[in-house]
Amino acid sequence: MTKGNIKSILYRIVKYIGIVLVVILALLFITPYVFSDKIKEEIKKTANKKLNAELNYSDANISFFHHFPSLTLTLNDLKLNGSAPFQKENFVTAKEVSFGINISSLLFGETVSIDQIYLSNSFINVKVNKNGEANYNVYKSSEAEAEKAKDNSDDTSLKLEKIEIINSKIVYDDQSTKVHLDVFGFNYSGKGDLSKDIFDLYSKARIEKLNILYENEPYLMNKKVDADLITKVNVNSLSFLFEQNNLKINQLIVDFKGKFDFLKDGYNIDFIIKSDNSQLHDVFTAFPPKFITWLSKTDLKGNTNLLLTLKGKYIASQNIAPDLNVDLKINDGYVNYNKSSFPVSNLNLDINTKLPSLNPDLLIVDAKNLALNINKDHLKSKFYVKGVDTPEVDIDLNSQIDLGKLTQAFGIPDIELKGNLIGDIKAKGVFDLKNKLFPVTSGTINLKNGFLKTKYYPNPITDITIVSEINNQKGTFDDLKVKLSPAQITFEGKPFFINANLSNFNDLTYDIKAKGELDISKIYRVFSQKGLDLDGSIKADLVLKGKQSDAEKGNYSKLNNKGTLEIKNIGIVSEYLPKKFIIKEGLFKINQDKMFFKNFMSTYGQSDFKMNGYLQNVFNFMTTKTGVLKGSFAINSKYINADEFMSSTTTETSNATTTAPSTNTEAPKVEVTQTGVIIIPKNFNLQFQANAQKVNFNKLALNNAKGNLKMNKGVLTMQNTGFNLIGCEVTMDATYQALTMKKALFDYTIKATDFDVKKAYNEIEIFRKMASAAEKAQGTVSLDYKLKGRLNAKMEPVYPSLVGEGVISVKDIKLYGMKMFNAVSKTTSHEAIRNPQITKVDIKSSIKNNIITLERFKFKFAGFRPRIEGTTSLDGKLNIKMRLGLPPLGILGIPLIIKGTKDNPKIKIGRKSEDLEETQDTED
Repeated sequence: MTKGNIKSILYRIVKYIGIVLVVILALLFITPYVFSDKIKEEIKKTANKKLNAELNYSDANISFFHHFPSLTLTLNDLKLNGSAPFQKENFVTAKEVSFGINISSLLFGETVSIDQIYLSNSFINVKVNKNGEANYNVYKSSEAEAEKAKDNSDDTSLKLEKIEIINSKIVYDDQSTKVHLDVFGFNYSGKGDLSKDIFDLYSKARIEKLNILYENEPYLMNKKVDADLITKVNVNSLSFLFEQNNLKINQLIVDFKGKFDFLKDGYNIDFIIKSDNSQLHDVFTAFPPKFITWLSKTDLKGNTNLLLTLKGKYIASQNIAPDLNVDLKINDGYVNYNKSSFPVSNLNLDINTKLPSLNPDLLIVDAKNLALNINKDHLKSKFYVKGVDTPEVDIDLNSQIDLGKLTQAFGIPDIELKGNLIGDIKAKGVFDLKNKLFPVTSGTINLKNGFLKTKYYPNPITDITIVSEINNQKGTFDDLKVKLSPAQITFEGKPFFINANLSNFNDLTYDIKAKGELDISKIYRVFSQKGLDLDGSIKADLVLKGKQSDAEKGNYSKLNNKGTLEIKNIGIVSEYLPKKFIIKEGLFKINQDKMFFKNFMSTYGQSDFKMNGYLQNVFNFMTTKTGVLKGSFAINSKYINADEFMSSTTTETSNATTTAPSTNTEAPKVEVTQTGVIIIPKNFNLQFQANAQKVNFNKLALNNAKGNLKMNKGVLTMQNTGFNLIGCEVTMDATYQALTMKKALFDYTIKATDFDVKKAYNEIEIFRKMASAAEKAQGTVSLDYKLKGRLNAKMEPVYPSLVGEGVISVKDIKLYGMKMFNAVSKTTSHEAIRNPQITKVDIKSSIKNNIITLERFKFKFAGFRPRIEGTTSLDGKLNIKMRLGLPPLGILGIPLIIKGTKDNPKIKIGRKSEDLEETQDTED
């Protein structure tokens, strides 16, 4: 072949190739425009059929070049809302969502086949509310589709060859499980066949930052994750079977298998997470952030094996939860923080934890081995604990270790701890306080040359010595023996020690000696514990020796209790009181079974008290649930605010808010404080002779209150109690008993002489309720009344519950503008009746079922002689019979029936009440 022929052939080849390339390029540009309408129509048809949620996007374009060489439909600025009840909130947003289109189906098929999906810069916001309702149920099931179309042959097919997610973010916020996940920098590629109901999804994923929080506590933060996954997906049942999943969390390699099914109102979970033969250092790289700084300064070695399983249903509405099991083994561990001279070596751990139904009461912790060495020191232990309320335990501890070396080797922050801890103790059995069971126990725990210093206070607690021995061979309370000989510390240059020998905890035999001074406020600062109930000082010089039964039976000659206990600024918190009771100063003198109070100065909120007296049976009261605290006191006070003794409960409510896409924002908690009645403890038998210059109680201002009070078996009794109210001397006997935190009973007899009606109406709320007709009255009356009933949570009377009777003695009173008398005046045409003046009349009445019944009484004024009887309700309804005796002697009278209300009385002349509705309403 000549040289010219070769050139000609090459020229033609290049020419044809060029033509083909031009044709291909032309097709690449032209094809999207030719088939644009068909593709967009198919996508809309698919969205309407497949999605049960609102889908929006700014525009759409078709190109071969966006994800070359695939022909792709790209939706820009896509927004897909969630399913009910999140229809108005975004579920998926993305800068771009592209669908790869199968060319052959486009050219030769009747429908369009989609075989690739690309998400770029997307945000997937998954939400589940407290009822287990989720926003991701946007895909219609095949059953729903079958009902809409018998022939599905014209559907757009989703036989995916590739799924790709680029630089995206996922937030998973499940309020029913209190689990929150943040996934940042999420890159994913996978393939599957979504045209099938069940398909395998082969995936690779990379996460730049993974955060996992449970109940707002971080467990994994800012972790990198690499994963190779094979997942079997069942679209109809929303079930995921994780067949092969190799994960790498930072440097920790994890094998993850299991199953996850979405239920109607929860989940069905079967997870198995394993990490075999991992390095201890790699495990800690997956720990929460606070460990990372520690890890950077720590030489950490050893092999670990981890197995975690989570299996069962989680349905929040039915209180159903899965079982959690965790097995952790560490072999030949080595820990050395900051190049300590005494590292931890031979660290071995074998622990299994089971939490059935995620219920803490069913917790089982089985530590078959916990051991370590520091130089020649050692710690060896194994323990088994089952349950919480009545735990079953099996403990074996043997230690001889320098705590200073241990804290240095582990790098325990913010604390300096020293001392030689020598322990040898074994315990096996059940701890059951109700049935008086205690594990069979024998052993000793001794600490010598102890030293404790924290960053919260500049000075340490020194000379800490504990020499203790515990023994119980029968597994019962009566065989339990505890000995401290001694326990002592020195703080701020002041030593304090306790020697104690305790035995037979069914009938406690005790021999205790305590001497020294403790500054509680400064010890509080050492530990920086908020909410501590003690913030003052205690100075003790005590000897307590005896037997609990002798104290109960009054065999005080067999006791040897004596000494003094001086306290200052001690705050006492009780479940019965909403505020802290503060003893500013006081001296206890202890003699046998009595604890004498000498000049105790106390405050409670705004109230102040000066107390002298004694308590009895204190030791029995403190050590048993059945012990009754006895005592007698004289109390003097300048001011008592009784309302502050009302119990209170605090509840939390959440205000609904929208979770921000990039933050973990919870609905803010709003604390609501609810009041309750004053609680009298049932194990108190106390007597008080009380004097108070001023008492505030439920909007009443009492002055110069005096009386005898007794608390016994939950009942408060008041005898010969007197006080001044609105300038009137009042005497009262009463009983009070709380039934619940929200309900109490009261029963009292009250006598008040010559009190001013106008003041009573203006200043006493219950008087306004029960004597509403006295709104414009003037004058003085006396009261002798018995009343009982129920109080609500605000210590207010529940009016329908009131039952009582008594006499109101009118000395001299004038009724101005009382609408009932105005109406009588208008009906009878007697103007003098409008503002009657009453003197020297006893009005007997009774109260029951919200009705006040007035016995017949009569009086005279301006020549008239009225006689009144009937009923009036506490809400103002009237049912009164009245005879208006006419001057001069009242022999002739006008019978009247008064109905309606106190504000709108209706009057009829006669003895029968029918046809009152036609009587004209009267005005002032």
